Amino acid sequence: MNQNFKMVATTMFGLEEVLATELRNLGAQDVKVGVRNVSFKGDKGFMYKANIALRTAIRILKPIQQFKVFDEDDLYKKLKRFNWETVMHVDDTFAIAAVVNSKQFTSNSHYIALKSKDAIVDYFREKLHKRPSIDIKHPDVKFHVHIHRDFCTVSLDSSGDSLHKRGYRMSTNIAPINEVLAAGLVLLTGYDGSCNFIDPMCGSGTILIEAAMIANKVPANINRPEFAFEKWADYDEDLYYKIQEVLLKKITNSHFKIMGFDKAPSAIRKAKENIESANLTDFVGVHHVNFFNSMKEVFGKTIILFNPPYGERLNIDAQEFYKKIGDTLKHGYEDATAWFITSDIEALKYVGLRTSKRLAMKNGDLDCKFVRYDMYAGSKKAKKLKNNGEYTNDSKN
Repeated sequence: MNQNFKMVATTMFGLEEVLATELRNLGAQDVKVGVRNVSFKGDKGFMYKANIALRTAIRILKPIQQFKVFDEDDLYKKLKRFNWETVMHVDDTFAIAAVVNSKQFTSNSHYIALKSKDAIVDYFREKLHKRPSIDIKHPDVKFHVHIHRDFCTVSLDSSGDSLHKRGYRMSTNIAPINEVLAAGLVLLTGYDGSCNFIDPMCGSGTILIEAAMIANKVPANINRPEFAFEKWADYDEDLYYKIQEVLLKKITNSHFKIMGFDKAPSAIRKAKENIESANLTDFVGVHHVNFFNSMKEVFGKTIILFNPPYGERLNIDAQEFYKKIGDTLKHGYEDATAWFITSDIEALKYVGLRTSKRLAMKNGDLDCKFVRYDMYAGSKKAKKLKNNGEYTNDSKN
């Protein structure tokens, strides 16, 4: 019988609560939210399920040892005392990633990774007179060393490559949005496939693909070629495929529209390639349309999600560009809910609409805001008086 153990799912700043909700919905136990991570408990099968199904996790770590640490030499000594044969074979290749957040350590993360590597190699060399080899690209076992103040956690990385590498993206435009961030933004809008969805500046289609997978309950990483745990000595292939089969049976067919626009033909071509690669062609439509010349053509509730070009990415007149976004929304998209993420906080003023929600996010190293605008047919006062139940007004402004 499988026993539960502690795991840690890492994520991006601003997506911690979204990830915690995902974990609870999957059936995780003892879920606790941290900064850029969520800890939880589950068994081996749940570890497999978390890797396949979680949309906002970057990697799933399994802690194997924790201890207080005072400096680099102390780290080396304590790592060298661990029985590494319980988690790897001397003939296995391995790699180490390290994250250091401690004033006690003057060395950078790369040096800490090297020091950790030396401890493992020296352990095997002294005990078995043989040493394991390093393989940064395709190791048999990957370790993660995390030092926070005077506390070190060493974990097995069950994911391998970052889980944002879904396996469907064939083509990209300049500065494509990370898949984990795209999924997190879609989930933050409240979108679940029960209404229409538009990405008006869709680029290579990442947001559209993540939205379609959410709408149809397609596991986020079903297209990935491999996970790190598949190389572990205790890997249970039958259990893995059984869990995958259960997840696949939950896939549904959403009947609402998911549409993407872009004014660049090259973007439309790339988006179509990626959507086809993700096997979602039947659920997503992309159109060569300039958003500024468009109008809302679909009926019923519609969520619009922008990842507009930032000043850091493209040379644009931000003030004019954001004003045109606001004008197009006001005149062409009544009764829609529009969200967008931007690092150009100053330019938001020129949208000319009042936000009903503002969330702090990160896009790579950029500090961003994720904002919501509620569009109304006619005045807001008239909207509040209207009581036909078709839409809800949850703005507090």
